[in-house]
Amino acid sequence: MFWFNFLHFYQPANLETFKIKEALDKSYWRLIRLLEEHPDLRFTLNISGCLVERLFIEKEFDFLRRLRRLIGRGQVELTGSAAYHAFLPFLPDIEIIRQIKENEIILKKHFGKNLKLRGFFFPEMAYSANAAQIIKRLGYRWLILDEISYSGRSRLRPNPNCLYIDKQSGLQVVFRNRRLSSAYVPDQLQKIIAAAPVSRNAKISAGDKIIITATDSELYGLRHEDQSAELEKIAKRRDLKTETLSWLLEQLVRLESKKIKVFPASWETSPAEMRLSQPYKLWLDRGNKIQVRLWELALFALRLGIKFKNDKNKYWQRWHLVRGLASCTFWWASGRDFSEVFGPRAWSPDDIERGLEDLIRAVRSLADPRSRASKLQAEKYYWQIKKLIWEEHWKKQWLR
Repeated sequence: MFWFNFLHFYQPANLETFKIKEALDKSYWRLIRLLEEHPDLRFTLNISGCLVERLFIEKEFDFLRRLRRLIGRGQVELTGSAAYHAFLPFLPDIEIIRQIKENEIILKKHFGKNLKLRGFFFPEMAYSANAAQIIKRLGYRWLILDEISYSGRSRLRPNPNCLYIDKQSGLQVVFRNRRLSSAYVPDQLQKIIAAAPVSRNAKISAGDKIIITATDSELYGLRHEDQSAELEKIAKRRDLKTETLSWLLEQLVRLESKKIKVFPASWETSPAEMRLSQPYKLWLDRGNKIQVRLWELALFALRLGIKFKNDKNKYWQRWHLVRGLASCTFWWASGRDFSEVFGPRAWSPDDIERGLEDLIRAVRSLADPRSRASKLQAEKYYWQIKKLIWEEHWKKQWLR
């Protein structure tokens, strides 16, 4: 049996240091040690550029050095993404390109200028055809998406033994198994392995069992305490072969391939939301006034940055803008409960305000006198959002 495990490493660029340290101590170091102790283990990783930079600032040099060594040994394959985890379907082309290229610069600075980035991870797995076409033009070969993007429905699932090609972009597509990825993966794998026939093939054949999972790396310790060390048990099994996703695609080229229409969706989009043509509702619900106003301010600040691109404070304008554009700013305003998938309830006024503060500071930092009227307009957005956040918190969300 083949297991292709994709892990997403990400913490917001404006997060408190102690929370980054907690993710390191409980999850990131565990995964690094696991790979070091099992040289035959291979995973595909996305580590966001903003997290890499924070780890460097926090002087976590040993972590970065050991990850670089695993990449050099071929145990870890890195993918491209947006440097600050921006929600790409809602952004203009210029910002999509800028964040992707900045991510490449950061990764190559820390992991080697010859680093090959073949695959691409959409933050939140939020696919859009326009962004996919840009990604293709930037030289990427494949995407990893949630299986709901395969058909737009939950009952029709992709065949993991087939190579899929996105008609709209020409990119190869790998689809994760949502059910397995939404559980604690090692627990599920133990059950599947017990029932699967043993295969010792070095290459994939049409009848081989293929499992593709994709999760946040924080699942392995920070969000779920694996007290019986099921992950470590899985790593020791000789009847389970792991490889990178690029390796899988090279194998599938020899087998079946199909061109398909890929549906806009995220890894949290529900079948009901697909039926309502609201695939990104978690980040922009038209009935959620906080999210609506946040996006108005975010795009306003983004347009100002383009308009005043030669401002003497352009560095600080950009510094704050990308932090405010992170998908977390909008996710924390959704109020959705993720306890069933080892997550929190997505409501945190402090986390919403963290992004909000960066968005307003992106506008306030402009030095050009011609920006005065725009600053006043941005302040109106800012105070409206502040009021909405705390009204929602004290009236509806507090003590839930």
